[in-house]
Amino acid sequence: MTFYELLVFIHVFSAILGMGPGFVMIYIVTKATTLTELKHAYIIRNQLHIFVMVGGTLLLITGLLMGYLHPYLFEQGWYVISLILYLIALGFGPTVLSPRSKPIKTILKEHNGDKIPAEYFILSKKLFFFERIENVIFLIVIALMILKPF
Repeated sequence: MTFYELLVFIHVFSAILGMGPGFVMIYIVTKATTLTELKHAYIIRNQLHIFVMVGGTLLLITGLLMGYLHPYLFEQGWYVISLILYLIALGFGPTVLSPRSKPIKTILKEHNGDKIPAEYFILSKKLFFFERIENVIFLIVIALMILKPF
């Protein structure tokens, strides 16, 4: 196995490790019916986010290393567009998702009782809208990586 083939292996493995859990993070919290369940679902979601961060970081590093080893990749439209879309999706975390998740974390921390407050549903709907956009971006990146259409 060459070093490049090892990078491809790590890259694909990282996609599974990082993106797989990311696609189910919304689903996990939408099934909660009480505040206790919701808090537990967010604990699980936060633990899964570690896999997303590690896998996502390895994806970027291995993808760039493969481009460094084979510079012609930077001339391939699918590679350049995938990289741009991936960086846009990564930027969603601190610029779009984090500001929308902070009020939700406050509700989970401070709300008393076991009924999920109505405010949570309003805030989570906005957060999940942007998470779905991010997921679509990642699906496009995956499609570009598989098909290499141009």
